[in-house]
Amino acid sequence: MSIWLPFLAIDRWQRQVELAIAELATVLTVESAHGPRITAVNEAARHAGAQVGQRLVDARALHPDINTMPADLAGDRKMLERLTLWTQRWGPWSMMDSADAMLLDVTGASHLRGGPKAVLCEIAQHCERRGFRARPAMAATAGAAWALSHYGDLYSIADHDDPLLSLGPLPVAALRLEPAISTLLRRLGLKRIGDLQRVPRQNLARRFRDHRNPQTNPLIRLDQLLGRVPEPMVPLHREDPPRVSRRLLEPILHRSLLDQIMRDLAHDMVGELEAKRLGTRRLELRAYRIDGEVAVRHLELAEAVRDASHICRLFASKLDDVQAGFGIDQVDMISTWVQPLSMSQADLHDEPLVQGSSLPQMLDRICARLGPDAVQRPLGNGSHIPERSFRFASAAASVGPDQGEMQFYLRPLKLLERAERIAVVYATPEGMPRRFRWRGQNHNIARSEGPERIAPEWWKERSKVRLRDYYRIEDEAGRRYWIYRDGVAGDGRGGAPDWYLHGMFP
Repeated sequence: MSIWLPFLAIDRWQRQVELAIAELATVLTVESAHGPRITAVNEAARHAGAQVGQRLVDARALHPDINTMPADLAGDRKMLERLTLWTQRWGPWSMMDSADAMLLDVTGASHLRGGPKAVLCEIAQHCERRGFRARPAMAATAGAAWALSHYGDLYSIADHDDPLLSLGPLPVAALRLEPAISTLLRRLGLKRIGDLQRVPRQNLARRFRDHRNPQTNPLIRLDQLLGRVPEPMVPLHREDPPRVSRRLLEPILHRSLLDQIMRDLAHDMVGELEAKRLGTRRLELRAYRIDGEVAVRHLELAEAVRDASHICRLFASKLDDVQAGFGIDQVDMISTWVQPLSMSQADLHDEPLVQGSSLPQMLDRICARLGPDAVQRPLGNGSHIPERSFRFASAAASVGPDQGEMQFYLRPLKLLERAERIAVVYATPEGMPRRFRWRGQNHNIARSEGPERIAPEWWKERSKVRLRDYYRIEDEAGRRYWIYRDGVAGDGRGGAPDWYLHGMFP
């Protein structure tokens, strides 16, 4: 099966932005020798005349207000890799076929989902739910499936007895040839795959005898399409998570024995992680009963750890309700989420040194008792707008490259949930504030510093959003506030600027 995602890049971009932004005419570009070149367009940009492969200056000539964003080719490839692994729920192995297509082996498995047509529809629907438009097709060979997904009808299935019946009407570009070779064949009058079958093979072999690359030799591609020549494929395999197991000679019934096995597994898991210089963030304990039932307990950690005693202490509170039934004969521990963790030095008594703070371990104990969403922490967010520069997430949430430590330099530690409007007296329209009124009280400003100008995010906001000038002020009582002026007089985006109080300094 070939699964083609013709709009992978633009679909991925639309998943990351707000609906109002996604509806704008937008193109994704990469730098080239002749300036930015378009690699993906959304529906609005396509209706405006923008095309993939077109130079940006040509698209702007048709639509001067077109929105541009840099293409993230590396991010698109990582997303395709994750989707390729995700499709293995329908077949034993899969692989990335190109920058926007996947191959999935469903030999002998399609009947489990109701037949080939049902599998194609199911995959397309699941891709649509994840935000990606897909065109799956099925055939006996990878080349035939690729041709049908790119140039055939929706949900195409090749005839196994006579594949040329469904592949013959397709254009020669469906053979995965280079554009120059496809153009040459069309000039020779060979516009469709079926036309190649009507030409004596020795004539084509003589014309392309110096072409050893399959992408430049239509005969090799045609033989691969029909299954006459094998096509090497390299499946994409997910790395198995660290796993330790205990198979028991006699089933156990008592909690004390289960605790001992858990301690042994925790030490084995620490050894596995230490050999790979990894730490675990998520663990899964599975207890298999002889009657076929499986008791599963999950554990999420605030940071990557490699401490057996800490793991045992957290799992101990989760095993109270495990029912042994007629006995447990196997226990597994799996680390389903790992992160790099450097080696730690031990002291002379072989006791690990305490690194940093014990706050993550305290969070782990609270989350293990109250649940993973009971404790939240602020994470940095990729935005210079104050109310968007952070977000709250579970204490066990992953910290990405743009979600590191929050920057509090010259910013208040306390922000109001919603900035409150204040009345300000100032000497000049763009001068320092002198007095303001907030919540029924007047405050005379003794000291002030600023402004710190913060421009709106033009790629997210509407054109009427105004810039902000922030001031750090202190009143006569020594209380310090963070206020801002919304807009500048005469900026053409509204009337007189409004003033707001956004936060307080300690």
